Amino acid sequence: MASTVLRSLARAARPAMLSRGLSDAAPAGLTLNFCLPHEAVYFGKTVEQVIIPGAEGEYGVTAGHSPIASQLKPGVLQIIHAAGEEPEKYFVSGGFALSHESSVTDISAGEACKLDDIDPEAVKESYAAAKAKFDSSSDEMEKATAQVTMETSRALALAVGVAV
Repeated sequence: MASTVLRSLARAARPAMLSRGLSDAAPAGLTLNFCLPHEAVYFGKTVEQVIIPGAEGEYGVTAGHSPIASQLKPGVLQIIHAAGEEPEKYFVSGGFALSHESSVTDISAGEACKLDDIDPEAVKESYAAAKAKFDSSSDEMEKATAQVTMETSRALALAVGVAV
């Protein structure tokens, strides 16, 4: 039953997927919506490219990109506003990215911070404190929380170029 429903949905979606030919010109720019639970960093912003830290690997999105949905891993999100410019960089803790056929990319992250605002010494201290908590705790919940903090601190350290 489930496979019949999936085949029907796939057949119904096929014309829409095939409607955009290879010769169609890409739109003028990529529309970016980058949101956190408490604020919209960008909403309806036209950019050249976004480089996303996907759970399956880093990838870039430009106007006309194929639709894709991915989970974000902790890492650096790069926003290139115009060709040839330096990217604006944010560290994101995780989340999701959805790129639509209409050249709109929605990024929803639990937390984000401009890379320039991150203190490398604070990252080292956070990692050291989490590792000490992990090593000394016998409570499984505390160990799991410490492990998540260690992994996030490790990703932050990599982003700002320090060793932990």
